[in-house]
Order: sequence, then C-alpha cells, then structure tokens
Amino acid sequence: MAKTTLSDIIIPSIFEQYSLERTAAKSAIVQSGIVQIDPLYNALAAGAGKTVNMPFFQDIAQPRQVLSDGSALTVNKITASADIAIINHDGNVWTANDLVGAMAGADPLNAVIDLVSAYWARTDQAYLLAVLAGLFGTSGTLTSTHKLIIAAEATGSYTAATKLTGDTFVDATLKLGDCSDNLTAIAMHSATEAALRKLDLIDFKTDSSGTMLLREFQGRKVIIDDSCPVRAGTTSGYVYTSYLFGAGAFARGNAALTEPVEGGFGSKGVEWSRSALDSDTNFINRRQYIMHPRGVKFTSSSVAGVSPTNAELSTVANWTRVAEAKNVHIVAVDHNN
Repeated sequence: MAKTTLSDIIIPSIFEQYSLERTAAKSAIVQSGIVQIDPLYNALAAGAGKTVNMPFFQDIAQPRQVLSDGSALTVNKITASADIAIINHDGNVWTANDLVGAMAGADPLNAVIDLVSAYWARTDQAYLLAVLAGLFGTSGTLTSTHKLIIAAEATGSYTAATKLTGDTFVDATLKLGDCSDNLTAIAMHSATEAALRKLDLIDFKTDSSGTMLLREFQGRKVIIDDSCPVRAGTTSGYVYTSYLFGAGAFARGNAALTEPVEGGFGSKGVEWSRSALDSDTNFINRRQYIMHPRGVKFTSSSVAGVSPTNAELSTVANWTRVAEAKNVHIVAVDHNN
C-alpha cells in the first residue's frame, strides 16, 4: 500500500473554487524592504534561549596626539559593546470540521493555507509597530535623538510648521545630520499622503517593468499604511506619526523548524493533527525568528514569558540604543495633516 504523504492531504483540493474574504488591513511597512533577511540572523534565530548577544567594537575616535620629547603618548583603549536581539517563539492553530467543509462545498483548511502567509505578514507589522512605540515613547531611547515633534494638539492651531511639508520633512531627515541620505523611505498614513498630494508634493513614477506606480516624497519611497499611529489631541486635533527608514533598518532571521515532530504528522514549523471523534483537522504553524532594529538592544527589563508580547515590546524600558546615533536609521515625526 502506498504511503500517505502530507502533499496527499493538502494538495488535491488546493485548486478548488472557494470564496475568501481577505482583510483590507495592509502590511506595507514590513514588506517594503525596511526589514531585510540577514543570513547571520538566520543562524542566530536557530539558537537556544530568549535573546542572543551580538558583541561589537565601537569605532576609535581619539584626538590626534602631538609627539614630544618630554612626554609619552597617552594609551587609548578600544571600547566593546553588545547588541541584544530577541529570539521570538510564535505559533497559531486553525481547525476545520468535516461537516463545515461539506456544507461549504470546499476545504476550509485550503483557505487557511492560502491566507496564512499574509496573516503572518500582518502579525509582523504589528510587531514592528510595537517596537517603534517602545523606541519612540515618552523617554524612549530614540525619542530625544531621532524624533521630531511639530504637531499641534488643537485643530485651530494647525499651521504649515505643524504639518508634514517639504520644509518639515527636511528637518526630520536632519535628525541623522550628514547621514540623512541613508533614509530611503517614509511610512505614512493614507490621510498624510493625501494631504501631501493636495500640495503637489508626491511624485509618481513607474517601476522598471512599467507596470507598478510608485510614490516618492523628496526622492524617498512612500509607504502608505493606515496602521501608522494616529491619536486624538487634547482639543480635538489629530496627531499623526510618520516614520523614516533606511533600507534594512530592521534585520530579520528565521529558524527553519523542519525537524519532524515526535508522535505527530509534519514538522515543528508545520504540523497537522486530527481529532477523529470531533471530525476536526488542525493546522498548526510555529515560528522561531528575530526581527531586530539595528543598533538598539533589547534589555528584557520587563518581560514575563519566554517571548515578549507586543505590549512588552512597546515598553520603553526594554530598549537601549547601543550604536552611534547616526547608525540607527529610523526617524519618527509627530505632525498634523
């Protein structure tokens, strides 16, 4: 008798016609190139433990010394530091009942398989935004050096100086000084993009294939995503936060999780289980990964479990900048529209 394989279970009906409602929520930020896969981080993510230490030497920057026949040179030391990244352990499970599939005329688990990649992309985006909240919150490690606050709290107080305009955008890029050219993209709410478009400040270009329309603002790629923060001001105003990024501002690493599970079907990353008496089939998806803002270490000062929750990621005490300020390629702007 031929052995049943995983593909025998999930492939036969993968092309069945079934109706899907896909969420309108986007994950444009995390899929824009801001997060880059790094082979080094792949290896680190496969390790054990809650965090991984990444030591490095800081640059030498002592002033020149003038030689003298009456005194010796002053001895300098090179300074060691360490970046610390989180190894995250995530998972989720979806179930489908045979009766539900019979009534729908299609396999609901195939629908899950079709949707799961986008689901994790949205999950990663929520993760990234939680990290940004921790970096730029009140007294956050990047707030004083990498954040420009120009917003007014009251609608009647809006001026060109409180909005994101050509001038205030330049002010934001100058948070990195002469390294501002390393900021290559800006993520903004659709309302912000619309306000800039009304001012004729958004440039439209097509990609190399001539099929995709790209938006740019002062030469930087525009990423439109309504998950960018918006909060109500103290007197009915609205404060928007836009983020400027450099390519690879976040490093990503994924552990393979291809080891077979004992007593089950599939791997540690993708596992299937069956509850025959309930006529339920379960699809289990697990991940072990790193998604880390380069140059800012995770201190673990407030983490209850194995991996931090999004609320713990947004806790400012859990983050400390360890790299030179200009080497952290993330800037935040609080503004009105």
